[in-house]
Amino acid sequence: MSNKQKDFDWDQVDGKGFGGNYSAEQKKQMEAAIEATLNSVTEKEVVKGIVVSKTDREVIVNIGFKSDGLVSASEFRDMPDLKAGDEVEVYIENQEDSNGQLILSRKLAKVMGAWINIERALEEDTIINGFVKRRTKGGLIVDIFGIEAFLPGSQIDVKPIRDFDIFVGKNMEVKVVKINHTNDNVVVSHKVLIEKDLEEQRQLILNNLDKGQVLEGVIKNMTNFGVFIDLGGVDGLLHITDISWGRINHPQEVLKLDQKIQVVVLDFDENKKRISLGMKQLQAHPWEALAADVEVGSKVKGKIVNVADYGAFLEVLPGVEGLIHVSEMSWSQHLRNPQDFLKVGDEMEAVVLTLDRAERKMSLGIKQLTEDPWTKTDLLSKYAVGTKHKGTVRNLTNFGLFLELEEGIDGLVHVSDLSWTKKIKHPSEFVKVGDSLDVIVIELDADNRRLALGHKQLEENPWDTFESVFTVGSSHKATIISKNDKMAVLELPYGIEGLAPLKQLVKADESVAEVGEALDFIVTEFQKDDRKIILSHTRTFTAPTAEEVAAAKPEKKKAAAKSSDKTTVTAEKSTMGDIGALSALKEQMEGAERAQAIKKLEKKSKKAE
Repeated sequence: MSNKQKDFDWDQVDGKGFGGNYSAEQKKQMEAAIEATLNSVTEKEVVKGIVVSKTDREVIVNIGFKSDGLVSASEFRDMPDLKAGDEVEVYIENQEDSNGQLILSRKLAKVMGAWINIERALEEDTIINGFVKRRTKGGLIVDIFGIEAFLPGSQIDVKPIRDFDIFVGKNMEVKVVKINHTNDNVVVSHKVLIEKDLEEQRQLILNNLDKGQVLEGVIKNMTNFGVFIDLGGVDGLLHITDISWGRINHPQEVLKLDQKIQVVVLDFDENKKRISLGMKQLQAHPWEALAADVEVGSKVKGKIVNVADYGAFLEVLPGVEGLIHVSEMSWSQHLRNPQDFLKVGDEMEAVVLTLDRAERKMSLGIKQLTEDPWTKTDLLSKYAVGTKHKGTVRNLTNFGLFLELEEGIDGLVHVSDLSWTKKIKHPSEFVKVGDSLDVIVIELDADNRRLALGHKQLEENPWDTFESVFTVGSSHKATIISKNDKMAVLELPYGIEGLAPLKQLVKADESVAEVGEALDFIVTEFQKDDRKIILSHTRTFTAPTAEEVAAAKPEKKKAAAKSSDKTTVTAEKSTMGDIGALSALKEQMEGAERAQAIKKLEKKSKKAE
């Protein structure tokens, strides 16, 4: 037996297995030594690890924990040359799964790292190099640190961008301007980088800006009221009225986007940084090119460029316009809508009425191209008193209506000259605007351009006949059509109206007749000049008063007043028999005359029907 074998302590060896003979204190010291070589890890954090080995499905990574972690090999596709010993960043998903395995993720480590970098970029206002992956509604999607960020179209450049596709697939420097942690959204901007560079240039332009200065700019935006010009870092507005001396409806008629043009500074506000620009001011005013022979009374040709409620504008030259007032479009006295006469684009001739070259104003007329109807040689014979015409109702008033017989020739029909029989309070009860009406000329005053017309005068005055029909004391059937405080209006035969005092509506049973009742009435008064007939129902069953008897024989009073002395003597010599015979003859003649008048009225009524 050797000396070494003699020195070995066999008492310490027993059958308890590996480490079974360590004392508790020794084991505790050994565990502490092992723990000192291991790292303490926390879930949901990013750490660095060393690749231990790699298979087709998994990559084993040592992060200094008591066990190695597993990562899916698909998460290292961007590292085809990955090998054992390489250092990588991983995210601790789970310290120990159901199998006691440490679960790691490189993908989540990249995401967490990207968000850290993004938040740092926002806090420190740093510039990030991104990659434009695709366009989307309203802007572009940019990849920064592996995270998709949104770049709005308005934040791409200081000038509007109309084609976003030109940026797709290209690198672009951006700054993070907003982070929405709730939706994990990131908004970036490229415009802020450009604005910073342009601020110094913009300030330099504003410091040297002066009215009347001519600049070159590029059209960056176009609206219906004008265009915005990029003057190299500062924008100016070129209003539509300052683009051309001629009238244009939209800037796109003469300009286009991205076009370079020269403009003049008209005005600017240093505080608000507003610059008003002009383009037409670089050209001579077209009024200076207006021919010298254009004067009041001369004829000009042009094109209608605008139609308003009060008139239309005729463009004689580009930038030289004249106003044709609606009253100068037609000889008619009735002002109508200018669009009834012309429309935009019409080419026509006009007469110069007023001209002010200093104020650059001109008024024109087109009715002057035709003869004034009131100055025609045949006016007096054509519209002589008694001539008959047909016209169109153009206007209604309280006192009558205006009838247009021809363009420029109007006449007044007074309300009292519309009907012999009807009491018309307003012309609208008889006609309406636009109706045709037959009339006869009552009066003509060519010097003052006045024409009085009548409609009822086309027929005989029926009141001449009514005088024989509605004699005082005669009885007629009438219907009460209305009542007021004093009088009742009656509808008499032949379409005329009569009046009856309210006290004359008392019936035999002492009741008062009401509206709608048809009763017999006695004529108590006939006024031909005033076209008024007074009647009474009460008189049909009572004796006439002395006043009614006197009113019934006005002719006899007139005859007695006008009789000569010879007639008086003859009357004194007449016998009572002669007087009786004459009275009977007179009544017979008056009866025949009344019957003839009634027959005439009935015949006229049938003809009207």
